[in-house]
Amino acid sequence: MSDKKVVLYDACIFYSAPLRDFLIRFALTKIIRAKWSETIHEEWIRNLLKNRSDITREALTRTRVALDRAVPDALIEEDRYNNLIPSLELPDVNDRHVLAAAIASKVDIILTFNLKDFPDVVLNTYDMEAMHPDEFVLQQLKLYPATVLECLVQQQKALRKPPVTMPELLHNLRKNGLRQSSEIIRKLMRIES
Repeated sequence: MSDKKVVLYDACIFYSAPLRDFLIRFALTKIIRAKWSETIHEEWIRNLLKNRSDITREALTRTRVALDRAVPDALIEEDRYNNLIPSLELPDVNDRHVLAAAIASKVDIILTFNLKDFPDVVLNTYDMEAMHPDEFVLQQLKLYPATVLECLVQQQKALRKPPVTMPELLHNLRKNGLRQSSEIIRKLMRIES
């Protein structure tokens, strides 16, 4: 039996390209087992299309396909959880599909910015928790500091059009919700503010 945490990525995790790229790299290192669903994909794509006129559905579909190929065991088939949705109660009924997918995949953590939408009293029933991405990265830094830093180095090296410096990447991650962890990483890497 694996001691790796099973982590469901909510739609908000995929919204920002820098954050998405960074957190996908966690799954590629095998320090966690990442999970998501087609419904989660549709949600982040729909929201990006609504808020960004410079991005096309075709481009986002290519991203979705690339994510599913990169982490082949991440996609949770909807027929594994759709029957659970009607019986679940959450503050936002539109998030029931996330919890249902999490239950079906026996996840340990729902990674989300929307913590209020996944109350502890509900998640405790299923032996899981909701966690903010910043808290999650802080936790990973304590457990696997070298791996986290290597994920960042790989991400920064892959950003070539245009090139992005490590301070710029950390700034982008901070802007996208990794406030505390980006500062700790900055100190660990001895990068000036």
